[in-house]
Amino acid sequence: MFDLHRLRLLRELKHRGTLAAVAAALSYAPSSVSQQLSQLEAEVGAPLLEPVGRRVRLTEQAEILVAHTEAVLERLERAEADIATSLTELTGTLRVATFQTAAPALVPAALRLLQEAHPHLRVHVTHREPEKSLPALQARDFDLVLAEEYPGSPLPRPADLAYEPLLDDPLYLAVPRPATGPRAELRRLAGHPWVMEPEGTPARRWATGVCRDAGFEPDVRFETTDLLLHLRLVEEGLAAAFLPGLVRDGPPETVGLRELAARRRVLTVVRRGRGGHPAVVACRDALRRAAAPGTDRSGEDRP
Repeated sequence: MFDLHRLRLLRELKHRGTLAAVAAALSYAPSSVSQQLSQLEAEVGAPLLEPVGRRVRLTEQAEILVAHTEAVLERLERAEADIATSLTELTGTLRVATFQTAAPALVPAALRLLQEAHPHLRVHVTHREPEKSLPALQARDFDLVLAEEYPGSPLPRPADLAYEPLLDDPLYLAVPRPATGPRAELRRLAGHPWVMEPEGTPARRWATGVCRDAGFEPDVRFETTDLLLHLRLVEEGLAAAFLPGLVRDGPPETVGLRELAARRRVLTVVRRGRGGHPAVVACRDALRRAAAPGTDRSGEDRP
């Protein structure tokens, strides 16, 4: 019988990449992590790690163990969910990660709904973009992640995660006022400065592709993940931008907008073993209500 604690350390190494990262995440000394993994190797009777430069990687036998450990941990999470469901009151802590535009647009309303329905549930919210929050979800740093998909850039779908669409967010071309509306408008921005998200992000790949399809390479003068800054730069006449609907609470009169045919999809993502936990179920329900048409940002029905 293998030691579950040591198996979890091996799994942590799989997801976090280095012994130092595992030690930092679990508040251990790196030497302690290394010692525990050496003892696990002795239990298994086969090497589990092999050096690659200054780092280590998992052997084939270690990958087999991690796969089985994932299955065990998923089953334990299902057991935890069953116990929580059997209780009359929802308590504990729910850890949520959200990307930037979903944070002000959806999260406050959802938190209010959760507080009203489950006053003893503690919700901890972290701002983290999907490329970092999804691996952290697999590493069990979070219980639920709000993520986004841009056209042509689907998120990876590892088998241990479950994805649920929340809403389709319209995308807009935003230009300084005054603005004209014909389809040729995008092509006329060929020599205009642009603000976009950083290189390598799905939003940047999509935006660059839209410009190239219109026949030009965008002159990107500003790079930032802060979409409120995107809006501000457009308002000041310094750049053009592509803005998702969630960045605006109603059409701003300070910029010219043209809705595009494309949509950005917003999703909630959980580990499969965690999806049935009543806190996760309640959070997903609150987010759906916050995202529903006709609901304002406080979670109350609009008149």
